[in-house]
Amino acid sequence: MADRPERKPRRHHTAQVVRTERLTPHMQRVVLGGEELAALPADTCTDHYVKLLFPAEGAVYPEPFDMERIREELPRDQWPVTRTYTVRHWDAELREMTLDFVIHGDEGLAGPWSQRVRPGETVRFLGPGGAYAPDPEADWHLFAGDESALPAIARSLEALPDGARAFAFVEVEGPEEEQKIDSDIEVVWLHRGDRPVGRALVEAVRALDFPEGRVHAFVHGEAACVKELRALLRVERAIPRESLSISGYWRLGHNEDGWQASKRDWNARVEAEQETRAA
Repeated sequence: MADRPERKPRRHHTAQVVRTERLTPHMQRVVLGGEELAALPADTCTDHYVKLLFPAEGAVYPEPFDMERIREELPRDQWPVTRTYTVRHWDAELREMTLDFVIHGDEGLAGPWSQRVRPGETVRFLGPGGAYAPDPEADWHLFAGDESALPAIARSLEALPDGARAFAFVEVEGPEEEQKIDSDIEVVWLHRGDRPVGRALVEAVRALDFPEGRVHAFVHGEAACVKELRALLRVERAIPRESLSISGYWRLGHNEDGWQASKRDWNARVEAEQETRAA
């Protein structure tokens, strides 16, 4: 799930499920394909994301499917529900887009869907958006996040040039949630266990002996944890704002609808407080 400016075109795309795979006990992969993906611009950012469109219960949509008509003609509670997911891998030649879903049993909307969807089923989505790619001119890179940021962190690590210096911290529930990443950078896997979400991540970044030189940092995950890390990086470490891609992908106790409704104000308030302290 970058400070993610809303760079999403309103035109929807249609794809078909090609295959699915359970990666870990709490991570499910869904690969989408189809002719419509041929011209999809999903290879310029390593945090590209799409907004999957899930039909509202009982809603009947016009054919052909048209988001503008839906918004004009149907009440808001019948609009498709959106859920945001990072593009873990993009294969332009095969026209395949890989999405990874954090799952918690039957909880939520997209997670359960990812477990039951079958090859051949149709999927609609908006996007892609995106704002981040590792700066090749940076002296070193910092990556920090939880499961929600793992697809973007993994894709970013795999995009780093040979010889790049980077530190990557990923907090997951336990060792069974670790994944293979095709990178020479060693990922520090932080096992949450019974600790609060983000506690291990904040401790690990705080304990890092920061190298000299200009860092380019990518820090995303649960909002309260990201708030602490933003203060550490912007205020204590005085890292320039333009060298940070940092925001909360989700917030404990909120579903995506609730978080997205308050995210802009939350981020603006936190950023204003910390920019004042950093000045």
